[in-house]
Amino acid sequence: MRDKVAGAKRWVVKIGSALLTADGRGLDQAAMQAWVGQMVALREAGVELVLVSSGAVAAGMSRLGWSARPKAMHELQAAAAIGQMGLVQAWESSFARHGLHTAQILLTHDDLSDRKRYLNARSTLRTLVSLGVVPVINENDTVVTDEIRFGDNDTLAALVANLVEADLLVILTDRDGMFDADPRTNPSARLISEARADDPALDAVAGGVGGALGRGGMQTKLRAARLAARSGAHTVIIGGRIEQVLARLRAGEDIGTVLAPERSRHAARKQWLAGHLQTRGVLTLDEGAVRALREGHRSLLPVGVRAVQGSFRRGEMVVCVAPDGSEVARGLANYSAAEAQKIQGCASDDIETRLGYVDEPELVHRDNMIVL
Repeated sequence: MRDKVAGAKRWVVKIGSALLTADGRGLDQAAMQAWVGQMVALREAGVELVLVSSGAVAAGMSRLGWSARPKAMHELQAAAAIGQMGLVQAWESSFARHGLHTAQILLTHDDLSDRKRYLNARSTLRTLVSLGVVPVINENDTVVTDEIRFGDNDTLAALVANLVEADLLVILTDRDGMFDADPRTNPSARLISEARADDPALDAVAGGVGGALGRGGMQTKLRAARLAARSGAHTVIIGGRIEQVLARLRAGEDIGTVLAPERSRHAARKQWLAGHLQTRGVLTLDEGAVRALREGHRSLLPVGVRAVQGSFRRGEMVVCVAPDGSEVARGLANYSAAEAQKIQGCASDDIETRLGYVDEPELVHRDNMIVL
């Protein structure tokens, strides 16, 4: 498992509130700069990075002089709004010292459950990463009430790992990893170095709640690992205060807890595509497109589509069939049914002429398709 961690090419790094705010004393600029230095080194080594940052509510509490997390929704939202300003400024200035740009992205769980917004977010993140920008993601706590009530950034980080098809999710926390007992009450507790994310035995040792500042505990981190595993990502739960923690993970050191997926990234994602989405339409392909999908493992281009049936939106599942009606593949459409009808049979370069805009050159991208 450690070789998978060391060799991961795309990382999602999540940093918790207690770490970022020095247990509520305000943003820990020195710690942030240390993590940024390690992330810059990872970037220079060819690793693609997405950062999921907690800390907005905790930073706002510190600015307001509040010692306890408020329970009133409007106060939580106010703290998030105030704290988000300083949080983003701190990340931006820390990365700017190394000549790197950052981009703020505020998401809700609804953004990642709606297929159209899911694909829009995915396209934006892929573009930012390709441009060498470090996306900094947080929950949109300021306006979304249910996210403050029961959301947590461990879960959001896992959903982001699914979104960007990350190889590795790193959850930096105030504990060194998962233990076989609570180390705060049992001095004999031992660190779990490696395990399968779906191992039911882990549930018994993941009890307990989060700290006063955050919303998650080890249970949410285990749940996040299982969510990340559905797209084949490994997860590392590890202490963020460990010296050079990210660099040492990259070097393959036996630190923290590695939770491995049951299946490879490719197999896990294909299973998700095949089994968890309803189909909303049918695309009839020509023989050339059938060969491209079956033999060439290509994306489906509009030029290979003969007919479009059904009523589907961008991001919904469609069935691709051969001229004889036999099913060839299933995948997530980059265009709605109405748009697909307008561009069927045309070259990708002509999409803008027909629609007036271009979302993607493919009708269904190979990464969002399973060939049957």
